[in-house]
Amino acid sequence: MRAIRKYANRRLYDTSESRYVTLEDIRQLIIDQEDFYVEDSKSGEDLTRNILLQIITEQENQGGEERGRPMFSNKVLQQLIRFYGDSMQGSMSGYLEQSISIFMEQQKLLREQMQQAIKANPIQAANPMEVMRKVAEQNLLLWKSLARGSFGRSLAEKETDEKKTDSE
Repeated sequence: MRAIRKYANRRLYDTSESRYVTLEDIRQLIIDQEDFYVEDSKSGEDLTRNILLQIITEQENQGGEERGRPMFSNKVLQQLIRFYGDSMQGSMSGYLEQSISIFMEQQKLLREQMQQAIKANPIQAANPMEVMRKVAEQNLLLWKSLARGSFGRSLAEKETDEKKTDSE
């Protein structure tokens, strides 16, 4: 695993390449799916999460506008903040991880199916609605199975508790 050290002057040093790197360089490591961690040069404290949050903030501030719309709207950020300290905080974390993993798998599948459709029949590939319909059906099934999983049970329990409170 690649070690990145953060120094007091806020510079990041890639120990495997013996050079200073930027947040953009670390973002590229993520895109390239390279494993790394960031540690404080003096204390050895793990700063990886802080650096990842910095990269997201930078992307939201710069890249979001270039690509149309930021990934995290004000409404989404407010809703996420509401989960902190809530009994559902742990469930939400797992739910988000599963949802993003499923989304990424579906995107990969969609790309593969589109490539196969183009190779098999370039004329039909010009109208990819059938492939999109199949992917949408698969997504719906996956979301339903997630809802029945641990997050769904916690949400159902919470709704049941709220109904009991309302009726009393």
